[in-house]
Amino acid sequence: MTARDEGAAGRRFPAALEALVLLAVPVALVVCGWFQFDQTALLTFAVAAGALGLFFAGFERSRPALRQVVPTAVLGALAAAGRILFAATPDVKPVSAVCILAGAVFGRRCGFMVGALAAVVSNFFFGQGPWTPWQMYAWGLVGYLAGVLADAGLLERRGVLMAYGFASGLLFGLLMNSWTLVGFTHPITWQTALLVYGAGLPFDLVHAVSTVVFLLVIYVPWRRKLLRVRDKFAL
Repeated sequence: MTARDEGAAGRRFPAALEALVLLAVPVALVVCGWFQFDQTALLTFAVAAGALGLFFAGFERSRPALRQVVPTAVLGALAAAGRILFAATPDVKPVSAVCILAGAVFGRRCGFMVGALAAVVSNFFFGQGPWTPWQMYAWGLVGYLAGVLADAGLLERRGVLMAYGFASGLLFGLLMNSWTLVGFTHPITWQTALLVYGAGLPFDLVHAVSTVVFLLVIYVPWRRKLLRVRDKFAL
């Protein structure tokens, strides 16, 4: 194997490992929901927290330079501040839009970190609890997938960007509602599932629509400035 081949394999392995770690969380939800284990809330909490820990450890092992950490921290803080600013309007939050922007400009890892940081930091205001790792994971996944789509060049299309913005609100709601269903609803039946998802759907739709609106407002000007920063400092 040549040095170039080894380098390519080294780049592919972390991406594959990231995908497995992130996929483990919804798989755990499905398995716990299907078999209806006792203490499913604790089991799924442990899986979500473990996935976050592995992802953060991988980010740490990559030894990012300070100039690479700063945009992640700043965008995470902006997303958290935006969530707090719109505290009076449930599910009208700019967090998903900022996560998408971070993933599109700085890559999937930055997108994940921004979402995770935004959730944990803003919950010092809203309150920490067993929901925090799930919010960290859900918003992190929104940013991560945005980075994947950006790498494929799909977010250059305005229609795809807005469609993903809308889908991201539904994805966040699906994950949080699934955690509620699996962790706190016993027994799980089609009727209880319909009740949980039906009750959350109006809020998820508001989240989805507001994410599209925030993207329409901030995506183009913020992206232009962030691309300038990325290119200037070779991030």
